[in-house]
Amino acid sequence: MRVQRAYAADSGTVTKKAMNDIIRNTIPSCVILLGVQFFSINPLLAETDESCLRVMSFNIYRGGTFLGLPLSQTAKVIYKAKADIVGIQETRSPQGVNSEELANILGWNHHMNPRNRVILTRYEIVERLRDGIKIKLPTGQMAYLFNLHLPSNPYQPYQLLNIQPKWHKHWDTPFIKTEAEAIAFAKLARGGEISTILSQISALAEKDIPVFVVGDFNEPSHLDWTQEAIKSGLHPIKVAYPTSLRMANAGFDDAWRKIHPDEIKSPGFTWSPLTKADDPEDHHDRIDYVYFKGSQLKLVNAEIAGEKRRAADIVVRPYPSDHRAVIATFKLSN
Repeated sequence: MRVQRAYAADSGTVTKKAMNDIIRNTIPSCVILLGVQFFSINPLLAETDESCLRVMSFNIYRGGTFLGLPLSQTAKVIYKAKADIVGIQETRSPQGVNSEELANILGWNHHMNPRNRVILTRYEIVERLRDGIKIKLPTGQMAYLFNLHLPSNPYQPYQLLNIQPKWHKHWDTPFIKTEAEAIAFAKLARGGEISTILSQISALAEKDIPVFVVGDFNEPSHLDWTQEAIKSGLHPIKVAYPTSLRMANAGFDDAWRKIHPDEIKSPGFTWSPLTKADDPEDHHDRIDYVYFKGSQLKLVNAEIAGEKRRAADIVVRPYPSDHRAVIATFKLSN
């Protein structure tokens, strides 16, 4: 489930006045080792090709146990994905933060920043940053990974489709009609945080090593809400969503859409396995991403982990989250 908070770029809160200002100003005049509970450690499960790297983004839904499943079921998704490094969102359950326990199940290293954004990896962590880490790969090469969980409110697909979620933080979110309004609200909700992460990345001293940005962005992509998507009935209007455009302009590629360029045949929906496609109170979309850049990287595959074969490449039943996960496979060259 999306974080039930509202933000503005500076104060952390999107006020009702700010929302109304937007409407007024934009209406146009016109590998994996598990050793706890269900799994036993087996060295043969380790990735044998040291030049191969699998990067995963996984919103585990309120600590990974909110659907009544043990945390080992969340670990099973990571295990079946054969991930090497995972950006985890929503590690807090009603009983507390589960990141350390999940890391212990996997037998992995972990990093958690003050906002409970967690990165798990079987590789050595050599540097810890505000929103990311630097890891040492088996080849001796270094790589950075940053993990994001961007604000969900206001959420533009719901605004455009007149969907009023039950979550109380969304009760006063206004409905909108135009692309300009959607872009303005998206910038208001997420523009500050994406500026912060891109500033961190631009300040890195090493400019020639791989950089990954993963996370639940709570915003669709400009590559998905296209004219073709309107014709196919996937989305109501074209929207050049600003966050994905900023990532592209910063030199990052979207792993899923790079491998699956047809947004109609391969929508790659990550939100949500808990609702049906025709549910009038929801809208299926792709809001979880693996972004990457670096001359040493060759993208070879991108997959979805989820609850059923029709919606996912990697199937785990029962599936423990309200988000499907994204996994990208890379080859590294020296």
